[in-house]
Amino acid sequence: MLADALGRPLRLIVTAGQVGDITQAPALLVGQSGDAVLADKAYDSNALRQIIASIGAEAVIPSNRSRKIIIPHDEAAYTHRNRIERCLNRMKHFRRFATRYDRRTIHFEGFLYRLAAMFWLR
Repeated sequence: MLADALGRPLRLIVTAGQVGDITQAPALLVGQSGDAVLADKAYDSNALRQIIASIGAEAVIPSNRSRKIIIPHDEAAYTHRNRIERCLNRMKHFRRFATRYDRRTIHFEGFLYRLAAMFWLR
């Protein structure tokens, strides 16, 4: 999920449960602009950092422990990443989202867009 600075969802891509989120990050960033992209350690890769730099934004991603050369990040800006987490936690208040009762992806994705619209109306 890609969220704006206020924690409202912008783009959503549903993947299988065992697929890492970083595989969809480049697709979420296509056509986006901004000053910074905030993400957690799971998104620490050189390829993603290059994509973020190509859109003219700063990558505010802490380095993974396995990285030999630690790349510094803006810790003051990183504190705002909790807005994305709060957006996900608001979505988890809906039982249908938290347990993913929908068997078909298209039904689950439709519910996600409905939730996103509700958050934009707040």
